[in-house]
Amino acid sequence: MAAASSTAAAQQAAEEDDDDVTFNVEDVQKIVRDNIELCLGGNTYSHSRCAQWISNITDKTLTRLNKLNKPFKYIMRITITQKNGAGIHTAASYYWDIATDGSCTVRWENKYMYCIVNIWGLALQL
Repeated sequence: MAAASSTAAAQQAAEEDDDDVTFNVEDVQKIVRDNIELCLGGNTYSHSRCAQWISNITDKTLTRLNKLNKPFKYIMRITITQKNGAGIHTAASYYWDIATDGSCTVRWENKYMYCIVNIWGLALQL
């Protein structure tokens, strides 16, 4: 009986370790959405303020991602565009470990602008 419980404990510990090195899309998307809303919510589009908004979103998002204490390098791309009827197309390609690495895209909009945030999380091999 003791062997079975120690095996179960070892399996649970291994699953928790796997969670530590897996990119959790839902957690990252929530962090990004919260920070976009905090920085852009209620604002009208202003070209002169875009650089500061991008800096604020980046700083706040990376700070919260680092607090997750996950062994990842993060890459972010943020695009803010005015809503004026023009289209936008983006693409990305990558080669990575699908078991640990991941990405997510968050699209946010209000009446005046779009904000698209792409985040890539690349697991550190320790």
